[in-house]
Amino acid sequence: MTVTGTKGGGMDEQAREQALLTALTTEHFVLQTSRGATIAESVGRATVFLTMLSAALIGLGFVSSSGQLLKPYLGAVVPTLVITGLFTFGRLVQNMVENSLDLQRIQRIRAYYHRQFAGDHDFFADAVLGGDPQRAVWAAVGTRPGRWHLLLTTAAMVGAVNALLIGLGATLLTRVTGGAPTVAVAVGVVVALVAFAAQVAYIQRASISLVR
Repeated sequence: MTVTGTKGGGMDEQAREQALLTALTTEHFVLQTSRGATIAESVGRATVFLTMLSAALIGLGFVSSSGQLLKPYLGAVVPTLVITGLFTFGRLVQNMVENSLDLQRIQRIRAYYHRQFAGDHDFFADAVLGGDPQRAVWAAVGTRPGRWHLLLTTAAMVGAVNALLIGLGATLLTRVTGGAPTVAVAVGVVVALVAFAAQVAYIQRASISLVR
């Protein structure tokens, strides 16, 4: 591509627009690739964690008939699953934020396409929806922001499993320390609800940071 110079040694307007379009097209491709990578990583991490959980449940079936093996098995497996689940949850939240940031940047590029090249056509019109970048992001995935939309994320799903495992650990610990079965179950339920609420709050805080 030949760049036409001006008297000041700079680029003329047409060359500048062409260079910018080339850069934006490249950036658009890079961001799409980044989104694909974060989604693939999220699916992979969630799959690994749920596979570990399934394997632990299968192992529990084998040792459940032996009272001597059951307690050591649960004492080893439950903390391992909780720690792995929390690490998985944390990375899934990071991936959610990265994916949302990539989508915001893509929508800004698509908004430029709409303003510069669409003319009377409605191509890329969703990228300038209401002049609100956040609404444009939601429009790109065919949904709208809601109070409970965070519960539908992969991070929230893993968080729910983590909460159940943490509640199970609290129940077992209460029983081991001599608590009554009813008390142990009640403690487990309360701990599980608190753990899930804490993880949802973490997702919410990460989501709010996207619009700052």
